[in-house]
Amino acid sequence: MSLDTLRRSLAKPKTSVQLCLLGVCAGLIAAILIILFRLTIVLVQSTFLDAPDHFSQLPEFQRVALPVLAALLIALFANLTGFRHYRLGIPFVIHRIKHHYGQMPIWNTANQFFGGAVALISGFSVGREGPSVHMGATGASILAERLHLPMNASRTLAGCGVAAGIAASFNTPLAAVIFVMEVVLREYKIHIFVPIMLAAVTGALATQFVFGAGSELALINVTPLSFWHYPYLILCGAVLGAVAFSFNQNLMLIIKTFKPLSMLPRLLLAGLIAGLIGYMVPQAMGSGMSAITIAVDSPENIQLLTTILIAKLLATLFAIGLGIPGGLIGPVIGLGVVMGTLMSFFAQFITPGVDVSGTYGVLGMAGLLAATLHAPLAALTAVMELTSSPEIIVPAMLVISTAYVTALQVFGNRSIFLQQLDFQGLPYQVSPASEALQKVGIMDDMDEHFKLLYSDDKEQIKETLDAVNSQTPLIVYDEEHGYRLAEYDLNLMSDQSMNISYIPLQGLSSQATLSDAFDVLKDKRSGAVYIYNQKDDQQIMGILRWDHIRHILTTRNSLL
Repeated sequence: MSLDTLRRSLAKPKTSVQLCLLGVCAGLIAAILIILFRLTIVLVQSTFLDAPDHFSQLPEFQRVALPVLAALLIALFANLTGFRHYRLGIPFVIHRIKHHYGQMPIWNTANQFFGGAVALISGFSVGREGPSVHMGATGASILAERLHLPMNASRTLAGCGVAAGIAASFNTPLAAVIFVMEVVLREYKIHIFVPIMLAAVTGALATQFVFGAGSELALINVTPLSFWHYPYLILCGAVLGAVAFSFNQNLMLIIKTFKPLSMLPRLLLAGLIAGLIGYMVPQAMGSGMSAITIAVDSPENIQLLTTILIAKLLATLFAIGLGIPGGLIGPVIGLGVVMGTLMSFFAQFITPGVDVSGTYGVLGMAGLLAATLHAPLAALTAVMELTSSPEIIVPAMLVISTAYVTALQVFGNRSIFLQQLDFQGLPYQVSPASEALQKVGIMDDMDEHFKLLYSDDKEQIKETLDAVNSQTPLIVYDEEHGYRLAEYDLNLMSDQSMNISYIPLQGLSSQATLSDAFDVLKDKRSGAVYIYNQKDDQQIMGILRWDHIRHILTTRNSLL
């Protein structure tokens, strides 16, 4: 199959073997980038730590100095690459997918790779999923750009890269698919579901090959809960919903408060705060794995767990709020496990003699994750995959539902990603019409039966109009007016002759979607655009009228 045939096939809004194979390729590229990212972190940390994220073994001075030095390196690299502020991670990817078909800036991604790796190496309380999602989307973007694919396919491949990034970070391919549909794309369409699913599987298998099939929650022992725990679980869910609201509000408060500061002092302040917290509570450093380990090993130590919870909460809020490049999901998982373990202290009175700390730790993670990200189904799926325990499903559904409804209904909580996008002024919403038309490449519906005339001579134009079929558009070109659509104006017809009317045409690349044509023509509700080859703007491939776009919107219910 030629590349031109491939591009025309991908312009159609349907599942195809070609799109699935490209989804696998996008997942593999994303996995390679993420494997390099994770290996960088592991190899560098192995030079001064016996185990990843176990910063408590470091001397006090190093725990203070390490984040400060890391902040300086992040700021220096950003300055060298021309960045004065960071727009990275999952919120930025959502914006790029919604308004730029998932096309990602390369240097922006370089900052995400370097900054995220340095932050995780030095013990900042950030997650690796933010950089992983960013790099996954970039890998898919590069693939689509190199092949000059239609933008609707580029958008789908960006979703594939995100799914591979999440799957590679947590070894949760199914939760990655749901996360993309629920949080990133915010829609469920079968023709994009299958390639995204294959990309997630590819990302998970590739990272399992390098790092093994284990997960952060594999060491947690899940015990089935009796019915008598359910009333208490509802109360726990309500508390988790309130904590999620408070977390989001305080994070946005820090972001808004320190916005006037330039990047260097903000990052240095983040490094200093992380260093001070690491000095006092080293278990709070890192992405969250050390906190989970302590919650599993010492569930009865309420004082230690409470100290870690408060310290890690502050470390996460200031790291993310002050602009340290990294993800939010990893720390939220650690915070949720610690909170759930603390809640299990009272649950032991319901069924004495039964250790339920592991189960409550998992449920705490699920509820906090669902309410913070506004992703209840993704949180439930993640719990099922990470624990491989069917007994957790019903209690998790109860906690997630209560936490989500409490945060949304009682406190008016919103997804932290959308709040960040609103504050940064990055749009993420598109009209229903544009969103539907983004799924179709312009090559799928353009009219290829047209006549092209390079002349502005009226007599020659009339002769050509008389010679062609009345249904065949005539495009004329001259240097003064550019491309125009010529046709007889029946309203100005006289007895002796028929006047010619000209409709100016704006050009769109063959990579464009119907949404791009809609944006050009929607104000006038009339006219047409011509489509040129993305490699040669002098090669006209077709024409698309406003009437045809309107017809598509009113008849293709599957798009809406």
